[in-house]
Parts: sequence; C-alpha cells; structure tokens
Amino acid sequence: MFYYVSGTVAEIEAGLAVIDCGGVGYACATTNYTLSQLKKGAPAKLYTYLNVREDAMELFGFIDQNELRSFKLLISVSGVGPRAALAILSAITPQQLALAVVTDDAKALTAAPGIGKKIAQRVILELKDKLAGEDAMGASSGKGGAAIAAAVSHSKRSEAQAALAVLGYGSAEIAAVLKDIDMDALPLEDIIRQALKKMMK
Repeated sequence: MFYYVSGTVAEIEAGLAVIDCGGVGYACATTNYTLSQLKKGAPAKLYTYLNVREDAMELFGFIDQNELRSFKLLISVSGVGPRAALAILSAITPQQLALAVVTDDAKALTAAPGIGKKIAQRVILELKDKLAGEDAMGASSGKGGAAIAAAVSHSKRSEAQAALAVLGYGSAEIAAVLKDIDMDALPLEDIIRQALKKMMK
C-alpha cells in the first residue's frame, strides 16, 4: 500500500520515527540504525512495510531498501514477527545478518533483545533453505544451494556471493557488482557493504 513516506522528521522516540507528510504524521516503527540517520526537523524518506492485523495496522519504516529487504526476509521466518525482526536489525546490519546466516553465527542474532538461540537457529536454517530453493530455480549461481549456503568454499568471493544471495539478490547482479571490488584488500563485511551500496545506486 505504501512504498515509502517522504517528508519532515516531526518526532523521534525509542523505536519510532514520525514523518510529517503534508500535515499528516506517519508513525513508523523502526530500527536503531534508521533512527541514527534521522534528525528532528530535517527531511527524510523511509521505505515502508504495512503490517495489517485483525486489531491493528502498523507501519514500519527503513532508511534504505537493504534494511527493508532484510526485514521482509526475517518476518518470512516462522516464529519471527515484525517486532523481533526490528530487534534483530537494531542489533546487526543487513550485511551482518547475511554473514551470520552464511557462517552459522547464531550468536550474532542472539545479541538482539528477546532473540533466543532457538529463534536464531531457525532464522539461519530457513534463510539458508530459501537460498537453496532459489538456486534450484536458477535464481542463484549454479554451484548448488546447499553448498553456497554452507559457504564450503572459503574464498571471500564465494562467501560474499552467498551472503548477497541470502539477502535476495540474483546471481547476475551479484556478479556485476563484485567484479569491481578489490577482494584481496578488504575484509568480507566491507566487501558486502560496498556491494550493497552499489546495488542501491
């Protein structure tokens, strides 16, 4: 229903940003990272997700599409609701989420308040399954989804490809952005961060 809201930051509270769009204040539940990029009285644009329940409608807003994409992936995991997804993305960035899935790092996810080991392991397992499913349909590279998801090749390129695939990007766009990044000079997280920035241009 809403793709984004664009206006002036009217209020900033814990986990909430109010964006004034032509005299209407849209209350957007959001992450610590997005809040850190906002300033009261300054213009802002948040990419949104509308969660409709029987008893309420909630609007979630994110500073960029990478955060929104990660949020949608997280709430697709059974047992992970919008609030849990916000907690995870307030504790780690989208690229750290991708790394955690690829490297089986449940500990990174349990850094988020309210996220226990079982939920963290389910997030990793289900997002790996999604990656394997995409590979079976030819949406990922041809190395086999399980192999990519487990990052059996320890080269930075392979792990970066797997992490970006976890975030829902296709093999063609991943290959295009990675070819201009210096793999030897950068740590894996920086490679993923640079790739995500290029994808947002």
